[in-house]
Amino acid sequence: MRHCRGLIDMASAETYRFRRALPSDLPMIRRWLRVPEVARWWGDPAEQIELITEDIELPEMATLIVSYRNRPFAFAQHYDAHQWPQPHLSHLPKGTRCIDAFIGAPDMMGCGHGKMFLRLLAQMLIDRGAPLVAIDPDPENVRARKSYEAAGFIGDTEYETGDGPCVLMQFKP
Repeated sequence: MRHCRGLIDMASAETYRFRRALPSDLPMIRRWLRVPEVARWWGDPAEQIELITEDIELPEMATLIVSYRNRPFAFAQHYDAHQWPQPHLSHLPKGTRCIDAFIGAPDMMGCGHGKMFLRLLAQMLIDRGAPLVAIDPDPENVRARKSYEAAGFIGDTEYETGDGPCVLMQFKP
């Protein structure tokens, strides 16, 4: 394991916070989207910041800033799987929440933060009544898939979407 700033500990559930993203967060999110590891999987930063700018204002899309020990380091969003119909999500139960997320602070990558905050977020959504929580990474994004598995997501069925291939993974607490 590489040296990580702010190594996580077992009491970490209290150290992660989620808050609604605000328009004032857009410059920080824009910087994060330019991080090579983020841009590699999320695509063109200019295009993505436009989409996120629109999403922040939508009540159907929960856009979040994730902090660890009061330091913002990640972006996450979750939405109803059937709000924006996609064939690979059509069979999921009504009320299923889908998550998209990335860590934008390079010194926080590869340290276990992804698995921790995704587990907390998915469990929070289940506790709030979602029958299922899903995530759909690119099959080639091995780092993300390992993090999602460590967080409690399972599944390896590949689908072809309008944005390219994905693997549908479901949270199993």
